[in-house]
Amino acid sequence: MAGRISFGRAEHQSGQGLIEYGLILVLMAVVCVVSLLFFGDQIAFLLGLVTSAV
Repeated sequence: MAGRISFGRAEHQSGQGLIEYGLILVLMAVVCVVSLLFFGDQIAFLLGLVTSAV
């Protein structure tokens, strides 16, 4: 019986870790989109400078 409870806990922790990784991925995506909205024009300008220098 103890092995079965232990197995359930391991499965729960595995699922919890997957949810945490998913939340981190969503947070990173939101940060990337927001940073592109704020800095998109400056990044495009800098990339234009780099391409014109090459």
